[in-house]
Amino acid sequence: MLRVSHLTPIAPPALSALRLSLSPTLNLLSPSNVHKVSTFAHSQTSLSLIFRPSSLHSPSLSVKWVLQRMVGNPCPKGTASFSAESSSRDGREILVQHLLVKEDNLKLLVDLQQRVSGGEDLSDLAAEYSICPSKQEGGMLGWVRKGQMVPEFEEAAFNASLNKVVRCKTKFGWHLLQVLSEREESVLQDIQPEELHVKMQDPSFLDEAQLIDVREPEEVAQASLLGFQVLPLRKFGSWGPEITTKFNPQKDTYVMCHHGVRSLQVAKWLQTQGFKRVFNISGGIHDYAQRVDPTIPTY
Repeated sequence: MLRVSHLTPIAPPALSALRLSLSPTLNLLSPSNVHKVSTFAHSQTSLSLIFRPSSLHSPSLSVKWVLQRMVGNPCPKGTASFSAESSSRDGREILVQHLLVKEDNLKLLVDLQQRVSGGEDLSDLAAEYSICPSKQEGGMLGWVRKGQMVPEFEEAAFNASLNKVVRCKTKFGWHLLQVLSEREESVLQDIQPEELHVKMQDPSFLDEAQLIDVREPEEVAQASLLGFQVLPLRKFGSWGPEITTKFNPQKDTYVMCHHGVRSLQVAKWLQTQGFKRVFNISGGIHDYAQRVDPTIPTY
């Protein structure tokens, strides 16, 4: 039986190595945190499977792990930007769980596949037998899209029927995978301060859109924009689990921070929670103050 906890698309820390590579995304963190991530990723090299390095802008990125490490340094330097060009041509995302065994363990894989056919749950078997770090979550990989995974795994996953357990082989070993659900691909893109300003002049915008400021209270006290609800990143553990009850995933959601770095990570995480249209405010409130409204203090 599939556990409810397995449906969370936030991967455990070890699984982050599957999704994160030593790529420009890590520049969003402070140099000290980049070192921590690099050291961790290096230690997981043998398990950096399934996900391609080019999937760095994936909305399925293990953002919780990134957020937890950014909390210690909530104001990294630089400005983040996101390109919508990373969207999948397939137009859908799939929710996948799997287990992995070594290449020379085909007999075990066949036995496990037979056990699944006999009624056992793949997630339970993954927790016991898989050599992938995702075993901590019953093999749950979360929502993925085309272009994120190594070709062999991607082909098998995107051609699999819902809930059918299929077998595939990659250079990392043998996999049993199961597609649990699918959905239309969501949107994540930057919005420039000028464009946001125009939208905010329309009274209906504040009623129809959801505006989230992920800065800390001391930052908001120095500079703020009307209509934004403050969800401090340091308190992610308290508001994260309730995000889909406090906000409507079907509504346009705009996320802001100081320079657009933390907000980009939260925006990606919101996508994994099923938010259909998420906008990261490019350059954050700093660029908004400099380019749109000089009366807003900068810090």
